[in-house]
Amino acid sequence: MRRIVNTFMALLLILAVTVCLGACGSEAGDPWEDAIYTEDAVIGEGNTTVYVEVKVGEHSVTFTVKTDKTILGEALQSNGLIEGEESTFGLYIKKVNGITADYDVDGSYWGFYKNGEYMMVGVDSCEFADGEHYELVREK
Repeated sequence: MRRIVNTFMALLLILAVTVCLGACGSEAGDPWEDAIYTEDAVIGEGNTTVYVEVKVGEHSVTFTVKTDKTILGEALQSNGLIEGEESTFGLYIKKVNGITADYDVDGSYWGFYKNGEYMMVGVDSCEFADGEHYELVREK
């Protein structure tokens, strides 16, 4: 009888560890399920056009942003494309296109690039010119 109880307890322990590792080691669902746009889109109104590609995993969407703003962060926030928190270093982006990246939760963050080059300024201090291309990439 004792052997049966020990075997049963061992099986329960294995099951519990398997469930924990499965839940902890994977992301909950596809991040694109929370996206506002899942295909390329034109947003905003204005005389200046800037292109912003949002990349998460193997999928990306490019936004053609029409605006009269001169700071990229302002143009993206006014069109509801980004959300974040103010920090000592400027805007800490937590959501892009409805998709969350939160370093404190899962080690992910939004990388900010211009033509594939990592930007040394944040979106809230980035002045842009008509026709420029930027990328916001969810990274870990």
